Amino acid sequence: MDDASFDLPNRSSYKLFCARDLHMVADMPPAGRIAARVLVSCLLLLCLEPLLAVGRRCEFSATYRNNLYNYSLAAPSQKYPHGVMSEDGFYKIAVNETMLWYQLCDQMIFNHDQPRCLNCQDCGGPSRCGMQCSALIANDIGGYHVCTTIWQASNLHISLIEKDNPQKGVIVKMISSGSKENCSLSVSVICDSNKVQVSNSLTIIGDCDYATELRHPSGCARIISANGKGWGWFWTLMTIIICLLGGYLVVGTIYRYFFLGIHGAQAIPNLEFWLSLPQRTRTMLGSLVRRLQGYSRRTRGSYTPVRDDRDSNARASSY
Repeated sequence: MDDASFDLPNRSSYKLFCARDLHMVADMPPAGRIAARVLVSCLLLLCLEPLLAVGRRCEFSATYRNNLYNYSLAAPSQKYPHGVMSEDGFYKIAVNETMLWYQLCDQMIFNHDQPRCLNCQDCGGPSRCGMQCSALIANDIGGYHVCTTIWQASNLHISLIEKDNPQKGVIVKMISSGSKENCSLSVSVICDSNKVQVSNSLTIIGDCDYATELRHPSGCARIISANGKGWGWFWTLMTIIICLLGGYLVVGTIYRYFFLGIHGAQAIPNLEFWLSLPQRTRTMLGSLVRRLQGYSRRTRGSYTPVRDDRDSNARASSY
């Protein structure tokens, strides 16, 4: 299998699509070239979308006691720029006559110590063994290492290690699809904010189900409290509205400036509306204040003084 089909099944179609649009930019006049570059940048984001989806597959959220626990295993940090993924391209465990290679949230990459085993067709073949799957098991059978593939990183299932203790971490389970055996690998990513430690133990459950552990800071959740802490739904909604409004203004201005030839402040879409918005706001607030004042006067006018007969009798008796 060649490099063009290594990472993505439809990678060649993405390359043709992007290259065609980049070629069209060179034939445009200078006035529209900047706008075309903006559009091409959007197309490039679409081209990279399958790669960015890898990080989204390693995100998980759980709610426990009015708190939201967010796990972003592939999110980079200052100390670990690759998140939970190994910087070597793989993790390796050797127990007795069994060897396990795996990578979380992505396919494995081998720059050294590449697996040498039989039956590696589902994971790159003899020359690229281990390069096109997320996990690979090698067992010694009759003096030969025979591989069993745990399939692509797209078959990921993430769950809590302990439902009553979300801070402990999550279980990342990879399940085979397409191989002759139904195999799986469960990696318990235990929260440890101080270090990374790969377990040397490998548990075999059934015929072809394996489990191991990995202590890593990426296994620690980001906690958002539902009791006043965090943004809440209102501020999240306001942020979305502001972002959509800003995107509308930017895209509309670029379109009117480069494609319609409108320059200056007039390039801003619906400029008259935005200029009249402060006056409309003052008018609405003034109308609201006048209505409230009128309601307050009517409320005070509806009350009549109450005559107290005891005070009248007391004044009459004093005479």
